Amino acid sequence: MANENPLLSPSPLPYGLPDYPSIRPEHYLPAFEEAFARQRAEIQAITTDAADPTFDNTLVALETSGRLLGDVARAFYTVSSADATDEIQQIDETLAPLMSAHNDAIQLDSALFARVKSLHDRIDELGLDDEQRYLVQRHFTEMSHAGAGLDDAAKERLTELNQRLSTLTTQFEKNLLADTNDLAVVFDDASELDGLTAGEISAASQAAVDRGLEGKLVVTLTLFTGHPYLATLTNRDSRKRILDASRARGSRGNEHDNRSVLVEIVRLRAERAELLGYPSHAAYITSDETAGSPEAVRDLLRRLAAPAARNARREQAALQAIVDAEAEPFPLEAHDWAFYTEKVRAAEYDLDRSALRPWFAAERVLQDGVFRAATELYGITFAERPDLPSYHPDARVFEVAGADGSALGLFVLDLYTRDTKRGGAWMNSIVSQSALRGTKPVVVNNLNVPKPAPGTPTLLTLDEVTTLFHEFGHALHGLFATVTYPHFAGTNVFRDFVEFPSQVNEMWIYWPEILDSYARHVETGQKLPAEVVEKLHASEAFNQGFATSEYLAAAWLDQAWHSLTRDAAEGGIDVAAFEKYALADIGLDNPVVPTRYSSTYFAHVFSGGYSAGYYSYIWSEVLDADTVEWFRENGGLRRENGERFRERLLGVGGSKDPLAAYRDFRGRDAEIRPLLERRGLVA
Repeated sequence: MANENPLLSPSPLPYGLPDYPSIRPEHYLPAFEEAFARQRAEIQAITTDAADPTFDNTLVALETSGRLLGDVARAFYTVSSADATDEIQQIDETLAPLMSAHNDAIQLDSALFARVKSLHDRIDELGLDDEQRYLVQRHFTEMSHAGAGLDDAAKERLTELNQRLSTLTTQFEKNLLADTNDLAVVFDDASELDGLTAGEISAASQAAVDRGLEGKLVVTLTLFTGHPYLATLTNRDSRKRILDASRARGSRGNEHDNRSVLVEIVRLRAERAELLGYPSHAAYITSDETAGSPEAVRDLLRRLAAPAARNARREQAALQAIVDAEAEPFPLEAHDWAFYTEKVRAAEYDLDRSALRPWFAAERVLQDGVFRAATELYGITFAERPDLPSYHPDARVFEVAGADGSALGLFVLDLYTRDTKRGGAWMNSIVSQSALRGTKPVVVNNLNVPKPAPGTPTLLTLDEVTTLFHEFGHALHGLFATVTYPHFAGTNVFRDFVEFPSQVNEMWIYWPEILDSYARHVETGQKLPAEVVEKLHASEAFNQGFATSEYLAAAWLDQAWHSLTRDAAEGGIDVAAFEKYALADIGLDNPVVPTRYSSTYFAHVFSGGYSAGYYSYIWSEVLDADTVEWFRENGGLRRENGERFRERLLGVGGSKDPLAAYRDFRGRDAEIRPLLERRGLVA
């Protein structure tokens, strides 16, 4: 089989980068089947070992098991999220319940759990170092949390639930991708897109060509409710068409309708939580996060929602005043907000953010912004490796070296949107670091920037610049984590901590020497004028009422769905009515400020890994804002600061309690004051 299937042999490429040109779709399922069988045999060898459980014959053996499965899975899921052709989607649907069943067979294995529990009960007698102790604790906690202590009948039902949920979440993502593509808005004439730049028009024209619609223009949709083009399109009807299409996804009554899918997901998650001894899925999820409970999450969200909603209403009044002064006034609607926000920004700060794109050429932002900040802070360097193939022609490979020139790993950047790529932006690992396995990391950043016609430079919006820095913060976490055991590799940390390093990395966007380096006019090379930089700083808190409200609304929706008990989730649920009630409950039901994600296209929680965890962004931002204050107090972009942050936070991966790691870095727990000031939520 190894001779016929490249996934069953070690990759010939550096760092274990999969040899994607030699991998065909028909290779994946046989490779998974072989990998499942190998790990089952490895687990059986552990559980049938006649010797008493030891750290080596149980935990080290468990960490050593499943290497082939991990390699195959990371290779496949990288493709299934970034280049999901019809054939890949079919494999994904077939694989979902198989992967769920395999994972359950290990996590719920009574004999394996008994050995792990024996080690956990005797942990103080084993002479373990800190990482080894934490590994024992985490495996015991995670297996307990997964249901390893249940009786056989309960385990059987749990396995059924997990398999069905894996199928449903895969179906949700498939429906969303299809409906997002179907609802891309087609325009007949460039006049309908007045206000867009030449590059944006070029991207819309190229998108039309790619769909066989030569002579027309196609605006593809982003994952979130809004769209960058809403800020500059002068045609109100065009703005409305784009926003209406975005909000319709997954709720049109067609074959891609996600309403029944998400309701069943909610119901089954609630049943699973009850089976595991929790009143709700939210209680189940947060019990093993830094938050600890859904009550702690709801307390934070409610604390922030009221001032955010008040700020949004003040912002709305300012926008309405501008509309009322026009020749033909009208009541402000959701599709008008971004456009008139830019008018207010121009009036109050003399700042037109849409006009800044010529200063944000993607290649320069990457090389002289993102990479340079990392070099200044951590001493690492980047060299593009065009000789190394990736899974798609648009995905570029860079070799990363440490300050001493030593090999650190590979970074893959996949910048552009396409119909086979899911929406949003994310980081994932193709190979994860582990001293036990002798592997170095290969990490990927995916964005969804519209690709202009050949020969036209890619110019980013300020939001896209922010996303690039943000996702690279995740990449740094994956590159820097230096652990022994695969379980702790890279970003394998608590969900409500994982966004912290990525949010911190956003601080370098406006750092003077970094901004001066990358923000150069694409044609003249001139720096972004100092007065514009001052206006950007002055306007940082501008529109934060809207931004905070739309985010909190989505986080609250996630909590509302997943706080339902099994009984409450059993009846028929009208999705639109449920959303309306939930948003009214927290006072974020302003129709002019729609939630960042409505339920039917809320991929983070219904097909991603953030169910009952979308609060993580604001939860992590408490740590982020406090850390940014520390950097400023200590001189900012200095190698000493970078090394402290790398050594005490990024470098530990998941091998230490994250809040303990934060205290080690900061010298105390995080304070919420910097976050409140950043978001304009203080009196």
